[in-house]
Amino acid sequence: MPVPSKNSTHRGKIPLTDVSGVILAGGRSSRYGVNKAFVKVGGVSLIERVAEVLRSVFEETVIVTNNPEDYAYLDMLMRPDIIPGLGPLGGIFTGLQMIKGEAGFFVACDMPFLNPRLIRYLSGIKNGSSRFDVVIPRIAWKLEALHALYGKRCIPFIEKLLNSGNYQIIQLFPNVSVRHVEVEEIMGFDPELKSFLNINRPQELLNIEKNGEYSHEKEPRRRKGKNNPESENS
Repeated sequence: MPVPSKNSTHRGKIPLTDVSGVILAGGRSSRYGVNKAFVKVGGVSLIERVAEVLRSVFEETVIVTNNPEDYAYLDMLMRPDIIPGLGPLGGIFTGLQMIKGEAGFFVACDMPFLNPRLIRYLSGIKNGSSRFDVVIPRIAWKLEALHALYGKRCIPFIEKLLNSGNYQIIQLFPNVSVRHVEVEEIMGFDPELKSFLNINRPQELLNIEKNGEYSHEKEPRRRKGKNNPESENS
């Protein structure tokens, strides 16, 4: 099984040090039927594809998972959720406390077409004239919460939400400084918006493998109710 290089770079670019890459691999894959992190696209598992891209952009890339033995072969820093069972918001809470960088770029483990140039662009926005706590793509009505940057200043606000039983990522945003990255900016790097595709069902994988079919609008990630922390990469 091929293992992504720990120090791989993308076309000679220097990995970022002030932002860390974080892979959330805590979903139950209930709609897929098996752990889809190991489903292969183009002969490479989803988790390996995601790890390879993030390692090309960031000096540090980590995995938040409650099953570290499954991913040990990747030779990456891993940690289980500090508070298990709270979904992606709980994963962000854990990831921010385990990374060296002042912010983390968070992605789900089921996104086969991540774009390193776009990720590098999004990660650089926080260092502009205004320092943002969250940098998040917005495509039409949809916020891509699991393809976004979160700074460590979010930690106390996330903790407050978790303690109140509110597990929706979007409930964080009114409390912090947010930069929405609109589709016009994104398309300069990813004209087909392939970066945001995630695989939920075997049929979607078959469409990709056989026909090259993909659509950003195929199915939005399900929003979770206040007291329903089921992972968004389920």
